[in-house]
Amino acid sequence: MRKQFFFVLTFVGLLSGSAFTQQMPFGGADIKSPEIHADQTVTFRFLAPDAKEVKISGEWIPAKGLLPGSVALTKGDKGIWSYTTGVLEPELYSYSFTVDGLKVTDPNNPFLFRDVATVTNVFIVGGGQANLYEINAVPHGTVSRRWYESPGLGKTRRLTIYTPPGYESSKQKFPVLYLLHGSGGDEEAWIAQGRVAQIADNLIVQGKAKPMIIVMPNGNVDQDAAPGEGKDGFYKPTFMLPSTMNGQYIKTFMDIVKFVESNYRVEDNMANRAIAGLSMGGFHSMNISRYYPGTFDYVGLFSAALMSETSKQRGWKLYEADESTLVQQKDNGYKLYWIGIGKEDFLYQNNLEYAAKLDSIGMKYEFVETEGGHVWKNWRVYLTEFMPLLFN
Repeated sequence: MRKQFFFVLTFVGLLSGSAFTQQMPFGGADIKSPEIHADQTVTFRFLAPDAKEVKISGEWIPAKGLLPGSVALTKGDKGIWSYTTGVLEPELYSYSFTVDGLKVTDPNNPFLFRDVATVTNVFIVGGGQANLYEINAVPHGTVSRRWYESPGLGKTRRLTIYTPPGYESSKQKFPVLYLLHGSGGDEEAWIAQGRVAQIADNLIVQGKAKPMIIVMPNGNVDQDAAPGEGKDGFYKPTFMLPSTMNGQYIKTFMDIVKFVESNYRVEDNMANRAIAGLSMGGFHSMNISRYYPGTFDYVGLFSAALMSETSKQRGWKLYEADESTLVQQKDNGYKLYWIGIGKEDFLYQNNLEYAAKLDSIGMKYEFVETEGGHVWKNWRVYLTEFMPLLFN
């Protein structure tokens, strides 16, 4: 017993002496980070008594070209470094620290997002638009992960589905929004970074959006599920898998629609189907909607990767938005074709050129420009603006 007790004391002592120790499970330093103040400033703290430099990178800090911007923290008593922002607008923000050149997350904030292979902490400054991203005292929908058979791919695959409040106890049939992620994403992207469940709950209870089912598939046909959730186990995610853009996703997309319409109470007609996506998902939405005319009455392209020249160079014939398919989609009819793009987005010009193509054939659309670039901040806003327009 004495040896065991000595071992425990030694182990705890080693932990408490670590330069990066933040909070012990049985006491020790109680550090609050981030601390969101009433004036909408935020204070960050990091315990590193032996560090020479601690910096923070966050979405509110101006970038330096293609590199994220950073701000140095100030070292205070007991080796705690700190930094307080200026007033931040209501929004969901991500951030990380760099300690003597090593990027680390905030040990005092257990809330994290994974974007491809990058992990960052998150926090919300409430109010305004950000209220839609918070969990409020309203009826909540259900988020589930389902596995479906894809005969076209010869795989059992995973997707995320949101069903609206009261779905389980009602006999009502609901419309469906198919919501697609971007490059490097998977079936976890929209529900995590996109705050889909919170946005849907809040818009529905406010009467701004119709109760709907939201289906978030995995657009990477090489995967059966997100990294760590499928048969390949835990591995480092990559930005672009070999078959992600080769057209197989589009060709087999109706496997997803058939699964949803066979397993959920839905209105299985064009007027009650919508499809939208960000970046690569916007590209997929554009192509799926024209490849299956008469299937979707509502189409949303969020910062869509409308790179027709890239498609031609790589031989992606399926992706060439030639006029004949768009004319067919136009002639077949639809209720809404919605395009959202940030003026600082690297795809801004591509989207302007695509809009000009639609103009040339007389295809009606709504074009929304915002500030900012190719970021989740914009895509969450686009979703909150797109959903109220559906199924009316």
